[in-house]
Amino acid sequence: MTATPEAPPTIVLVGHGMVGQRFLEALAGRGLTATHRVVVLCEEPRPAYDRVQLTSYFSGRTPEDLSLTDTAFIAEHGIELHVGDPAETVDRAARTVTARSGLVVGYDVLVLATGSYPFVPPVPNKDAEGCFVYRTIEDLLAIEEYARKSTTGAVVGGGLLGLEAAGALKGLGLTSHIVEFAPRLMPVQVDEGGGAALLRAIEEMGLSVHTGVGTQEIVVGEDGAVTGMRLSDGSELATDLVVFSAGVRPRDQLARASGLTVGERGGIAVDEQCRTVSDPRVFAIGECALAADGRVYGLVAPGYEQAETAAATIAEDESAFTGADLSTKLKLLGVDVASFGDAHGATDDCLDVVYSDSRAGLYKKLVIGRDGTLLGGILVGDAEAYGTLKAFTGSVPPVPPESLVLPAGAGAPVQLGPSALPDDAIICSCNNVRKGTIREAVTEHRCTTVPEVKKCTKAGTTCGSCVKVLGRLINAELEASGVEVDKGLCACFSQTREELYEIVLALRITSYRDLLDRHGRQDARGGDGCEVCKPTVASIIASLAPTIGAGTHVLDGEQAALQDTNDHFLANLQKNGSYSVVPRIPGGEIAPEKLIVIGEIARDFGLYTKITGGQRIDMFGARVEQLPVIWARLVDAGFESGHAYGKSLRTVKSCVGQTWCRYGVQDSVRMAIDLELRYRGLRSPHKLKSAVSGCQRECAEAQSKDFGVIATAGGWNLYVGGNGGATPRHADLLAQDLSDAELIRLIDRFLMFYIRTADRLERTSVWLDRVPGGLDHVRDVVVHDSLGICDELEALMAAHVAHYRDEWAETINDPEKLARFVSFVNAPDTPDPVVAFVPERDQMKPDLPLLSIGLRPADEILEGSVTR
Repeated sequence: MTATPEAPPTIVLVGHGMVGQRFLEALAGRGLTATHRVVVLCEEPRPAYDRVQLTSYFSGRTPEDLSLTDTAFIAEHGIELHVGDPAETVDRAARTVTARSGLVVGYDVLVLATGSYPFVPPVPNKDAEGCFVYRTIEDLLAIEEYARKSTTGAVVGGGLLGLEAAGALKGLGLTSHIVEFAPRLMPVQVDEGGGAALLRAIEEMGLSVHTGVGTQEIVVGEDGAVTGMRLSDGSELATDLVVFSAGVRPRDQLARASGLTVGERGGIAVDEQCRTVSDPRVFAIGECALAADGRVYGLVAPGYEQAETAAATIAEDESAFTGADLSTKLKLLGVDVASFGDAHGATDDCLDVVYSDSRAGLYKKLVIGRDGTLLGGILVGDAEAYGTLKAFTGSVPPVPPESLVLPAGAGAPVQLGPSALPDDAIICSCNNVRKGTIREAVTEHRCTTVPEVKKCTKAGTTCGSCVKVLGRLINAELEASGVEVDKGLCACFSQTREELYEIVLALRITSYRDLLDRHGRQDARGGDGCEVCKPTVASIIASLAPTIGAGTHVLDGEQAALQDTNDHFLANLQKNGSYSVVPRIPGGEIAPEKLIVIGEIARDFGLYTKITGGQRIDMFGARVEQLPVIWARLVDAGFESGHAYGKSLRTVKSCVGQTWCRYGVQDSVRMAIDLELRYRGLRSPHKLKSAVSGCQRECAEAQSKDFGVIATAGGWNLYVGGNGGATPRHADLLAQDLSDAELIRLIDRFLMFYIRTADRLERTSVWLDRVPGGLDHVRDVVVHDSLGICDELEALMAAHVAHYRDEWAETINDPEKLARFVSFVNAPDTPDPVVAFVPERDQMKPDLPLLSIGLRPADEILEGSVTR
């Protein structure tokens, strides 16, 4: 008689979110999936996905992009995953879990990872039609569908998810409001100064913020749908869509029903091993757990640590969860926000070091102990130093604290590199990875690249905010070990962009294929290149085209295949598949006849028109086959390409100057026009922006531009390296009281030196901070000709100016180039049926409820068609 093999012990995991998936990975890493039966009951209709990046769903990322697991992992480890089938009851006496489908699973170990649920204030009509929460992909789908028939949206809650929700509503085309009961936004993470900086930045984006007021009632119409909100100050806010994002609460209902102990304010009580205090066979991890220190942790990093602790305990290894770092680094609506350590200065006898620039939207505060210990801090508007600052928390930094909060270009005396960090410094807070662990990955596990270290340590695999520091640490460790660090552009070229520029210039190489075959890495020669080097080399050849004898049009021959989408079609691709057309308007000056032409074109083609921040008029909504027709009418009226699509000069903004303004001391409009016409079409590592102000009142905002000019009584002051984007930087004064000729000569030199030496996609602001010697070195080169190359730089610019041709005009006169401007190559007369619009404010906007999440209905795809 054959004995029946004993069944393996069973681990049941209830919940398959980010923390649940990490628990499964921890089980697999310890070999427990080979010795145990693992069953997962998941409430959502899809496996674990990245909830931290949830809002990116609205910008085109699909569920597959956000997924944290795949069928291969599940199958490889024999995990029984039941999606859309949540646990409904737990019988601890019988040790069974019953799912909604009726499935009953016995367990030896039960792990609750049920997460949290959105808190909805108990206000009248909170469940009315048009009210939503913001927690899952399904929530986002419902919001997106309802937004199609809405014009205004309001978000209750000004925390992290609330701001993300408001940004999503704005992205869907709704007028957006944020209502926060606290006196400032993100009250947990930032202080009053940080909240004020964040408020300014968000209001500048067109969102309305209401702080210090609560929601008293949701107002509904006769049909039961939302029409507004009544606030605690007696005012009423008109809105037809409401999103509740007022915090979360632990999902502990299943535990309560099964008799497990929960905290007074919720959360399943667990010990340091993440076992429930009521039952040693039941564990709780993540946002549903009340840790032994009395906290419910609402961040993913502590949840991951709890998952590892629970898996280790099940494997009978010693492990304990005794608390976690609550530091966070976020990008909210494009604004960097970070806090770490004792951010609010709760420690007795501490001091603050504060830097604030309301004009640039910057706020930085460090909390310092009397002995110089860095205790914590808050960063708003620029969180570049977060990784370094956080690593020094709890220790005395090797530099004065004020040097750590001054922005780039403001005279910070010391720049700390990765070698200054102690080995126990946390580099990746999401996965609790220390510098020492990363060093071991390089020295002991022979990891030499960021992807290899990420795979080995999990650092940088969650929010990604530490990846830049990670790369610097890897290179520093390799160099310290005597290993030559590969600083090549990509896998195809061992040279940097600067070195490739010199090769192309010296050898007069006019094609990417020739450069790759002659100077590419051995295993890349004869190949097709990659998405990094192809547009980079295309930009270099375009920059040097007149000098090396290459074609001057980006769509000439091989050059066309190397371009990014925007350059490929000489227009900016929009989110619904249409394009925008931006004619050049030098200095913002335009004759009435030309204004009329733009209006007529926009009317005839049904385009959305908007005056941009760079004093131009943008026309949105053109189909690809309409572009040449629109260009032809613009060219006939005297317009040319504004190069809004290229890594090239965008605009030279100006005030009205001395011609009209009573404060003006120079003709800023004339100078702006001269500069824009001189540098139009100049291809560079990144886009270039400029401005000319007619006096020191600075109405054109020249000091936030790549090169900016301010008039003085004695001539012109030239500023360089400014950036008004996501990481604002004030430009530095390069030279002053210049004549017209001196100004243009220095700008010629500066731009060509930047193009020659900058890395790919590196703005002048980043380049100026990276170049050894910084501004002083650049001044020595372009003003004092310390390298003896200024004649060459001026000659290169002169060649560009002499050979400039309008790309639009050349395209519409070339049948071969025109052939690419179709939606379907095998049906050139058929417009793309997915490009659709709906009216709004007497204009049109994209109709894209499905496109915005990367989906395209099958009945809208032209059968048998081949898209471009």
